[in-house]
Amino acid sequence: MVLTGPVRMSDSGHTRRRILTATGAIMAGATLAGCGLLDDEPDPVPAPDPLEPLLAEALSLAGAFDAAILAQAALAERLTPLAEDHRAHAAELAKVIGKPLPSGGAAGPSAAAPPGSAAETLTALRTAEQAAQKTAVAACVAAPAERAALLGSIAACRAIHVLALR
Repeated sequence: MVLTGPVRMSDSGHTRRRILTATGAIMAGATLAGCGLLDDEPDPVPAPDPLEPLLAEALSLAGAFDAAILAQAALAERLTPLAEDHRAHAAELAKVIGKPLPSGGAAGPSAAAPPGSAAETLTALRTAEQAAQKTAVAACVAAPAERAALLGSIAACRAIHVLALR
């Protein structure tokens, strides 16, 4: 004997197909609710990249060197390569972070011309380089392996700048 009519589970008129479809819809809804698709809460703001302070520092140093070159034209030949190094560091850091460089140039608010004579200018720049070198070393030690080489290179370059500014 072949049954061709719908199989009823109860007298209420519900078929197995309707019950399975309803169960599947409830399960799919629970899954979507659990994965956050239906949540109205915005995604949390991602934390800033730990290299952003080094990027800002490289831009600030480049600006300080540019200001010193403008204030002490006699030091231009000596300071220009150092400023270019800082701009190159900033470009590499921006590439690693995935952030574009500011379009306003390297000079920032701390890029005021160092006061006084050429010797005072060199001393101020040397002090800034020493502080920046320490920052780069600390970042290198704390960085993951894929970033440590770049940060070590920046720290070494800044150490050489300290010597070049004597």
